[in-house]
Amino acid sequence: MDRFDALQAFTRVVETGSFTKAARALDVSNTTVTQLVQQLEARLRVKLLHRTTRQVRVTEDGAAYYERVVRVLADLEDADTGLSNAAAALRGRLRVDVPSPLARLVLVPALPDFQARYPDIELHLGVSDRMVDVIGDDVDCVLRGGDLADSTLMARRVGDLSMGVYAAPAYLERSGNPTHPRDLADDAHRLVGYLRWRSGRIAPVTMHRDGETVALHGRHALAVDDGNAYLAAGLAGLGVLCVPRYMAEPHVARGELRPLLPGWQVEPMPLYVAFPPHRHVSAKLRTFIDWVVGVLAQQAHIARP
Repeated sequence: MDRFDALQAFTRVVETGSFTKAARALDVSNTTVTQLVQQLEARLRVKLLHRTTRQVRVTEDGAAYYERVVRVLADLEDADTGLSNAAAALRGRLRVDVPSPLARLVLVPALPDFQARYPDIELHLGVSDRMVDVIGDDVDCVLRGGDLADSTLMARRVGDLSMGVYAAPAYLERSGNPTHPRDLADDAHRLVGYLRWRSGRIAPVTMHRDGETVALHGRHALAVDDGNAYLAAGLAGLGVLCVPRYMAEPHVARGELRPLLPGWQVEPMPLYVAFPPHRHVSAKLRTFIDWVVGVLAQQAHIARP
C-alpha cells in the first residue's frame, strides 16, 4: 500500500461523500479508491467509514483521523513547494467554477497570461450561474457575485461589481423613458427578472438617491437564470435590466443599451472566491486566486474591497 495515495483517497472520500466522486477527482478507478481505503483501515485496525448502498459517512475515529491527515498532506505540499522552484512547483489540475458573463468577458480573455506564467497548471473551468456543490463535486473554488448561499464555505471577498439599470433603444421607444424607479411599475413597462437558482425567486433590485430608497417593482414578461441570457433579453428589447456595468458598457458604447435613471444608485454586488472548509489551500490555488484578484483590479467597474 502506498500510504500517501491511501491518505489522499481517504480524504477525498470524506470530502465528497462518495467513492465514485473521489475516484473521479483523483483520476483513478473506483476499485483503486476502495482498495486503498480498505488497506488503510486494515493497517490502522480502525473503521474509518460507514458504507451503505446509498451513502458514505465518516466514523468518529475517521473524523478525528481526517483532521490530522489534512494537516499532514498540507505540510507535505508546503515542503515540496519550499524546496522546489516556485513556478515549477505550481503544477496539476485546478477545478474552478465561475459565472458565465464573468468568464466570457473578463477571465477567459485574460487566460493566455495565466497559461504563459503557469504552463503546468491544468485549469478545468466550469462556466455556469448555478451554484455548484463545491465539496460534493470536488471543486477547488468558485467565483460568485452576491451573498453566498452556503455559509459553511470559506470565502474571500475579491471585488465589488458596480451595477446599473439599462434598456434597449427599441424598448424605450415603445414604453417611454422612466424618470423615477416607481415609473417602472406602470403597465407600459416590463422588467427582465433574474432567477435565483436555489429558490427560483426573482432577485430583488433596490435603488437609492439622496436618502430615498425604492425597490423596483413591475411586470416580468421574462425571467431567466443565466447572466448571458439575461443580457440578451435586454438587448432584444424584452425589458429593463439591472446588470453589472462591465457587462453593459460595451453595449452602451455601441448604442445597443441606454443607462436609465441618472442619479439613482444600485448597491454594488460583492464578488467572492469560495472554497471548501478544512481543505488545505494549495500553492496553485493561492496563485490562481491572487491572479484573479489582479485581473479584476484592472476592470474599471470592479472595485477592490
